[in-house]
Amino acid sequence: MEALGITHYLPVQEVVRQWSDRKKKLKVVVIPMMIFARIDEQERVRLLRDLPSLTGSLIDRTTRRPAVISDEEMKRFMFMLDYSDQAVHFSSEPLQPGEKVQVIKGPLAGLCGELLEANGKCHVMIRIEQLGYASIEMPVGYIRRER
Repeated sequence: MEALGITHYLPVQEVVRQWSDRKKKLKVVVIPMMIFARIDEQERVRLLRDLPSLTGSLIDRTTRRPAVISDEEMKRFMFMLDYSDQAVHFSSEPLQPGEKVQVIKGPLAGLCGELLEANGKCHVMIRIEQLGYASIEMPVGYIRRER
């Protein structure tokens, strides 16, 4: 895609994996089989035709057209991946909208999202309407209600 001049983004993060005899840092794709591209309809059709490694497009269930992720959603998601010191988890499970929060401490300070409690732990999630949400665990003292 880079050689074709297409603006694209593959969300990856560094994680530590534990084996019985060692630990190793690996770069892993956050959302398997997903790459984001800034393209119009003609470019999308051309890419699907010319690049056999691309198998399709994410389709918006309501419009039955290729999904469009807003610039604001992508910026928040990219910020979370770039500045988090913990692994970001991605889920497409349906959630009820939570309380709006802002991170006030740590490397993600300034990030706005929704509060989620999972297994008794505090998570901040960033919703990407077409995909689901990305979430990260953080201390409750790092967040406050968004004003």
